[in-house]
Amino acid sequence: MRKSELQLNIISAEKKLFSGAVSSVVIPGISGKFGVLPDHAPLISPLQKGEIVYTVNGTEQTVEVNGGIAEVNNGVVTICVA
Repeated sequence: MRKSELQLNIISAEKKLFSGAVSSVVIPGISGKFGVLPDHAPLISPLQKGEIVYTVNGTEQTVEVNGGIAEVNNGVVTICVA
């Protein structure tokens, strides 16, 4: 993983939906969508129903979620989804 990337892990109770290096992530937080880039400050946020959008090698990918929780810490974004 390069310094300009984040490690993103998206997991549900059933399976791992995605795990890999990304350049950015947009997350549907309970207070609204927010973006995460490398060197983002640590945070924990509940999620609302919406779409997680992440960029891998310049290509946007999406995952629909019904809620969950996201944690950002030391260049790793972990999202547990419902």
